[in-house]
Order: sequence, then C-alpha cells, then structure tokens
Amino acid sequence: MSEPRWRLAWPGGQGAAVATADFKTRPEDFLVDEILAVADQTAPVEQGAALPGQGEHLYLRLEKTGDNSDYVSRELAALSGCQPHEVGLCGLKDRHAVTRQWFSVQRPGREVGDADFIAAVAERWPVLAAGRFLRKLRRGEHQGNRFELLLRQVSGDRQAIETGLERLRAQGCPNYYGPQRFGWQGSNLDQACRLRPGRRRGRDRRQGLYFSAARSWLFNEVLAERVLAGNWHQRLEGEPVNGEVTGPLWGDGGTLATGAQGELERQVVAAHPALASVFSQTRMKPERRALVLRPRGLEWYWPGPDSLRLEFELAPGQFATSLLADVFQLRDASKQVADLAESE
Repeated sequence: MSEPRWRLAWPGGQGAAVATADFKTRPEDFLVDEILAVADQTAPVEQGAALPGQGEHLYLRLEKTGDNSDYVSRELAALSGCQPHEVGLCGLKDRHAVTRQWFSVQRPGREVGDADFIAAVAERWPVLAAGRFLRKLRRGEHQGNRFELLLRQVSGDRQAIETGLERLRAQGCPNYYGPQRFGWQGSNLDQACRLRPGRRRGRDRRQGLYFSAARSWLFNEVLAERVLAGNWHQRLEGEPVNGEVTGPLWGDGGTLATGAQGELERQVVAAHPALASVFSQTRMKPERRALVLRPRGLEWYWPGPDSLRLEFELAPGQFATSLLADVFQLRDASKQVADLAESE
C-alpha cells in the first residue's frame, strides 16, 4: 500500500501523546448534543398537542445512530415531499455516534399535516422536540456541541493523563481541523487539486466540500508551524483580529495577516502550490480561525481501571478528536469495524 500523499496528523500542543485509547468502540461511547439558542421555544412532541411558534419552517430535534447528517437531511426531504435544499441544518455530525441534532424542514401552509409528518419521521428516528420558525437553519448557527465520550482500553501513566487533561482545561490545545474533514487518506484534497480555477461552483455541490478541505488543511499546516515554534497561543506582529490569536482560512488574495505573521503564513502555503492555486480565482474571501481550542466545562472520571469518561462543550467547527489527540494516541474502533465489514 502506498504512503498517503497528505499529512493528516499534526504536532500536539503538549508534545507527544502520553497514553493510548480506543474511542467509538460503540456508538453510545460518543454522544454529541447540538446546542441551539431557540431550543427553549420548542416543545416535546405530544400526540394531539399544538406545536409552539409560527413560520414556514418546522424545526425537529432528532436522535440518530449510524446515519450521517446529509443522509438524514435527504430522507427528511423525501418524507416531507420537498426539495433537499429546503431542509436546513447547523452542522454535520458523526455517523458512528449517538447524536442529537436540529433540522429545519420548509413546510409553508402545511401546519395541519405536521403531526402526520412527525409521526412518519418518528418511525425512523426519535423526535425529541419540535416547533415552527420563520427562518431556515444555516450552517454554524448553533451555539456549540456538548460531548459525552467514553474511552476504552486506556493505557498510560494515570498521573500523566491527569496532568495532560488539567493542562487542556487550563490552556486549551491547537484548534486543528479533524482528519475527517479531508476524506480517506486526503481524498478530498486530491479532488481540490483537480478543480479548475474560475470554474463555476454551482454545477457540483461537492466542490464546496473540496474547497473547504483545502483551506482547512492549509490552516492546519500554518498552525503546526506555530506549534513547533512554540507561539501558537501568542499574538504575532501583523495579527489582523483584535484580541485574538488566529490563523488563515485561505482565499482569493491569500491572507488577511500582515507583517511577520503574514509572511509566515504565505511561506507555509507557498510550499503547497497545488492547493494554493485552487484559490486564485474562486472569489472566496480570506477569513480567520482561532488557533486555540478552549473546551468549556471539561470534566472527567474513571468508571473503570482502563476506561475514562469525558464531558465538555466545543464551539461550532471545533473537533473533539483534535482535543483528545493532544493527550491520547487514539484508535478509532469504528474504522476497524468498517474495515472488517469491507473485507468480508
């Protein structure tokens, strides 16, 4: 088997991992609960009860296991009889997990049929809450995600693990994009390199995924350079965001940073001309992303001698795998199961 073309693991903020662990051994070991500000304006679904709110968009809070968010979105459109683009969601959630997530379905003037529609959805996924709203849900509109994770087969010095977790709670970790953003062995990056600058993106909805993967990978490369230099949590001369420590989400025109920081970012990206050229005519504006991931409410306990349960919240666009990888060398048990299934 050939070596992967793309780097998909980056240096941690604490140096080498101090322990190994299995995660996603079972879907219930990886629980994700999406936090939405309007949740208090919805209500549990009760037979015969009127739904709160008004508007042409029906919000549903679903619990899913073994299904990815795009698949659920398409199935909701089919059940409702609407177009896939009329279903909204705030973010993509892991397939190999138990996830509680909000979806919006555009159903103008169809309030009378909501109960039947919800009953049809409930045959596929538990419907935890619902309500009517004026707007479609958009990507990144949620306030964050709450995680409850169980690591199994944890091996390493417990005191070193405790120290690493305490440091995570105090100072955070590098805010890398998780490897799932880049596809199997970086396949999304290969696809990005095949995109022709200036070609209209509307013809292929997956092009947005490839552009996103490219700028995410370049961000990780810049962040890795800052981690190795030991200044990933320090402001540099030329930082464009007041009061923040950020890195580049590359776009047409490159980076918003100037001075020493801008020079560093352009130098790192210049080492990857195939990806840099993708943005030369995309009209995708350069943006910024925080270099430091700071978990909220990080707590943990040991339910057994080699198992560790963690609870925390992350902002939208942050990855639990990046947080865990700062302390643990992780073995994704769900991938092992998939590999076995494909070999049979």
